[in-house]
Amino acid sequence: MTETRPPTPTPREAYELLLAGNQRFVAGIPDHPNQDVTRRAEVAPSQQPFAVLFGCSDSRLAAEIIFDRGLGDLFVVRTAGHVMGPEVLGSIEFGVDVLGCPLVVVLGHDSCGAVGAACAALQNGMTPAGYVRDVVERVTPSVLAAHAAGQVEPEEILATHIGHTVDLLLDRSRVLAEKVAAGRAAVVGLRYGLADGRAHLVTSRGLDTPVPGAV
Repeated sequence: MTETRPPTPTPREAYELLLAGNQRFVAGIPDHPNQDVTRRAEVAPSQQPFAVLFGCSDSRLAAEIIFDRGLGDLFVVRTAGHVMGPEVLGSIEFGVDVLGCPLVVVLGHDSCGAVGAACAALQNGMTPAGYVRDVVERVTPSVLAAHAAGQVEPEEILATHIGHTVDLLLDRSRVLAEKVAAGRAAVVGLRYGLADGRAHLVTSRGLDTPVPGAV
C-alpha cells in the first residue's frame, strides 16, 4: 500500500505520523505503508523522508518496523548507544538541511547494552577493550549526570542519556539549532520499550513552535 501524506509535514504532523505508526505496531495491526512495488518505483529517482531517526544500533530497534513505515519515509542513522561523532552530525544535518526533514528523533531503549556497560564501568572500574571503550566513554557523562541528580534506576539513567543526546545535537549542530529556533524543525527524544513495543516521549525541543507565517 502506498500512503498519501502531506508533501512537507510540519514538525507536529511528522511526529503524529510516527506515533500513529507505533500505535498500529503495538496493537498488532500494522498497515505496512509504502512497502509495495509502486512505492519502490516512486522513490527511486529521489527521496523525501519526513523524519530523521537517530537511534541505537540494537537489532530489536528496527525503525521502519516499530513505527510501521516504508520506503522513503525515514532517514535512519544508528550507532551503539546513539553516541555521536562528526559522521553522525553530518548525516543528521544532511537529512534536515538537504532533504528537508522537519523532525529529528533520538531513539533510546530499555536494556541498552551501551548504557549498561557504562554503568558497569563506573561501578567496577573496568572498561571494554577496542573501540567499544569509545562508545562506553561517550555514554558515561550521561550516567554521571543521572547519578549526580540522584537518579539510579535504569529507566532514569536512560531518560537522562536520551535528553543528553538531544541537548548535544542542538549544541553541536548550528544548522539544526537554527532550524528549531525558526520553527522549521523539532527534535524529540523517545524511549522504546522492548517488551511492549511502545515509544514514549522523554523530551522535545521545538515541537510546538509555530512556523513563521503559517496559518
